[in-house]
Amino acid sequence: MEYRLLGRSGLKISSVTMGTMTFGGEGWARQTGNLGVSDATRLVDLCLDAGVNLIDTANVYSGGKSEEIIGEILGGKRKGGLLLATKARFRMGEGPNEVGSSRHHLIAACEASLRRMKTDVIDLYQLHEWDGQTPLEETMEALDTLVRDGKVRYIGCSNFSGWHIMKALGVSDKDRRQRFVSQQIHYTLEARDAEYELLPVSIDQGLGTLIWSPLAGGLLSGKHRRNQAVPEGTRQFAGWTEPPIRDENRLWNIVDTLISIAEDRGVSAAQVALAWLIGRKPVTSVVIGGRTEAQFKDNLAAADLKLTDDERNRLDAVSLPPVIYPYWHQQYVSDRLSEADMALLAPHVT
Repeated sequence: MEYRLLGRSGLKISSVTMGTMTFGGEGWARQTGNLGVSDATRLVDLCLDAGVNLIDTANVYSGGKSEEIIGEILGGKRKGGLLLATKARFRMGEGPNEVGSSRHHLIAACEASLRRMKTDVIDLYQLHEWDGQTPLEETMEALDTLVRDGKVRYIGCSNFSGWHIMKALGVSDKDRRQRFVSQQIHYTLEARDAEYELLPVSIDQGLGTLIWSPLAGGLLSGKHRRNQAVPEGTRQFAGWTEPPIRDENRLWNIVDTLISIAEDRGVSAAQVALAWLIGRKPVTSVVIGGRTEAQFKDNLAAADLKLTDDERNRLDAVSLPPVIYPYWHQQYVSDRLSEADMALLAPHVT
């Protein structure tokens, strides 16, 4: 297992992170899984044995049940330098202030997460989504307070747009508050939208990048094939609709290429898809989830799979996103582009 610095921080995390949306099985999260303490404990131990040092969750997963299960597993004790990451922003109650990124909600949500996970500190506390109604000065001050009070060590964001991130970083710098060290985003061979703004922001601003649902909700696992029924036991069979697929033929072309490479290498299509991500700059870690030991063992093996240049070129070509405006115009000035610009434009100007 490789360990990488999380952005410009001094914290090193494993190139594979354990995701826990399948813990609890309550409400909307039941479509992803309903693991209890016993099954979840086996999977946590499996990941730790493989070298994973970060577990990622969110207070909204099963209405807090995922965090509670983590607390039961750890019993107030961290194993082998284990790091915990969670998120807040979504609604956690019926009251008008039990949602969003206000000082009131974030501090209350953090304290509740600490209780559920039976810990005195959260290593990475992430804003789960943008809140366009709370002033960023208030949000960043609340996060800064949590760090200075010793309840949180590092802060990050998730599912922000590029201008959201830059505005938040600008507020932090202006007010001398704690800065985001990372963002957690959706990024896969099928969905490379993050290359337009989010990956360039990470490179330019030194943010670590964690990837949620790196197999596109299982669509890139190799279980789903062109012109075949949705397999039983998958998220899609249970009615899961993330991520949106805008070009189904393109999806199946990507899957066909994954399967071809996987068969040549004697590995799974899932491992190939994950290895492609792990080797992409500026990806820090991919967040894997699942319901069975077999799924986790297969996904964890991707940490040691190194794709050849030819394999990467094949995957890049079949999944290359279109160059939309203003990026197609920026190709004309390729001699003055930065490393961040080239995260998107390199295949088009070299």
